[in-house]
Amino acid sequence: MMKDLTKGNETKAIVLFSIPMIAGNIFQQLYNIVDTVIVGRFIGPSALAAVGSSYTLMVFLTSIIIGLCMGSGVVFAFFFGAREMEKLKKSFFSSMIFILAVTVVINVLALVMLDNILVMTNIPKDIYADTREYLLIIFTGIIFVFVYNYFAAVLRSIGDSITPLTFLVVAALVNIGLDLIFIVGLKMGVEGVAWATVIAQAVSAVTIAFYSFAKMPEIRLTFQSFNWDGVIARHIANHAVLTSVQQSIMNLGILTVQGLVNSFGVTVMAGFAAAVKIDSFAYMPMQDFGNAFSTYTAQNMGAGEEERIHRGIRSTTILITLFCIAASLFVFFFSENLMQIFVRKSEADVIAVGTQYLHIVAAFYCLIGYLFMLYGLYRGLAKTWMSIVLTVISLGTRVFLAYFLATQTSIGLVGIWWAIPTGWLLADAFGFIYYLRNSKKLLAFDLGGNYADVEDSNIQY
Repeated sequence: MMKDLTKGNETKAIVLFSIPMIAGNIFQQLYNIVDTVIVGRFIGPSALAAVGSSYTLMVFLTSIIIGLCMGSGVVFAFFFGAREMEKLKKSFFSSMIFILAVTVVINVLALVMLDNILVMTNIPKDIYADTREYLLIIFTGIIFVFVYNYFAAVLRSIGDSITPLTFLVVAALVNIGLDLIFIVGLKMGVEGVAWATVIAQAVSAVTIAFYSFAKMPEIRLTFQSFNWDGVIARHIANHAVLTSVQQSIMNLGILTVQGLVNSFGVTVMAGFAAAVKIDSFAYMPMQDFGNAFSTYTAQNMGAGEEERIHRGIRSTTILITLFCIAASLFVFFFSENLMQIFVRKSEADVIAVGTQYLHIVAAFYCLIGYLFMLYGLYRGLAKTWMSIVLTVISLGTRVFLAYFLATQTSIGLVGIWWAIPTGWLLADAFGFIYYLRNSKKLLAFDLGGNYADVEDSNIQY
């Protein structure tokens, strides 16, 4: 179901478009949350630490692919908003070939360098074997990550955020069912967790691809679409690569912090793994608001609707603020209860670590919410490099402060947690100030239907 985001009430358009994305992300998170709950309760803390640290690494690798799909989606949305349908189809072809090639390279490198990666991330010896076994199986599903996220980006760029949700719901149910069969029933351990996830990813990938080609004539490629267009390919590569770089920097910083956390031992690793699941689940809707706002901005950029972008910024800021306040209060006051979803009540030390993390970080969810909105805004305005700048500020601050404060005897582990909202705050300040000083330049349009970059020579810092 296509949705034109260049018409109607701005708040309603953004909310209705983002709701299926939020629901879809919830089901996507279920892949990992169900794994974590079952692993923590039916296998134990060591397996939980193995799956948790593997998750951080896997997110980093797949963020490259997801970033490429997201960046391509900005170009798709622009052409859709400008009603350049043949250019839209040519951009589908160019991005598919490009991202598929990158996916194959990532898959090969991940398998070849797996042992080196595990050493670099300080995986303890007592969980090394479980972590390696889990990742070897998970890596076989990287191609399915590409297929699903590519077609999800295509559908969302033309305003259809419901179809990707539908296939994720099916995949999530498959994942839950296979977890129960492989782990609880067949006692397959960490190997069963990995196979359940890969099979579920395959289901979502195959079904969404089949649906897209069979049921959506708007995106069905014609013979002319297979003609290579160098200009379109350049724009695809530019925005896809920059978005991928931004996503990769974000997750590389998180992976770096994970390596520091790993040095504190299995108890801290397990507590951090569970707390991060709660954390990411709590602020996930803000990330979807940001991604929805990116598509909204790109469609309106293509249509030349400058004032709608201004109004969309105000609406999204209000939505994020209201949601973040509610999420912060809930996680802050129920953090210990939430931790007990993932680990047994008897694992008091693990629960204490996770609760400490959540009490600090959850109080500042508004900051990460605004940052996701800024990421979406700058991607939609074809200024993806600005998202990279904000990511470097946020993650650079987090990594520097985490490693510095963790070495201070009087601060230690708490310093790692405080480094996170500090990075968010500095990035937000820079992003908002930059936009306020340069909004007219940033909202310059090329109404001729060419996706041309605007010169930035007059932009002020």
